[in-house]
Amino acid sequence: MIRSLLAATVLVAATATVVAQSDPIETRRNIMKGVGAATRTGTQMAKGEIPFDLAKAQQVLKTYAAAADGFHNHFPPNSKTGGQTTAAPAVWENEADFRARFDAWAKDIQAASSQAKDLDSFRAAFGTVTKSCGACHNTYRIKT
Repeated sequence: MIRSLLAATVLVAATATVVAQSDPIETRRNIMKGVGAATRTGTQMAKGEIPFDLAKAQQVLKTYAAAADGFHNHFPPNSKTGGQTTAAPAVWENEADFRARFDAWAKDIQAASSQAKDLDSFRAAFGTVTKSCGACHNTYRIKT
């Protein structure tokens, strides 16, 4: 029974991975949902709405790092339209700049991860990282 359940779980996870890989728009959405949740937590800590927790702060930055790691590879030419994408045509028109922004974001995240040791240092680092997010969204995301 346990083996069957484990096998079914592995099969579901593998199927979900294949589906996500075959649907880059859905993959992007799922990654950004994680980034959005991390941003909410980071913002709440930075504003003092929830207590600062270094482990949570580092998890926020780890979520960002995972997203930055190759996220720009989830924008193949066949994903310009459909699936309710909010990716702007500028992604494909300025692909080198788009990729460079992700690389810069990844560097900001890495620096933030080493700098964030307490609330004040987290606020400063988090502000830098989220400013990069906003700048990219202003250029490469269709506002809905």
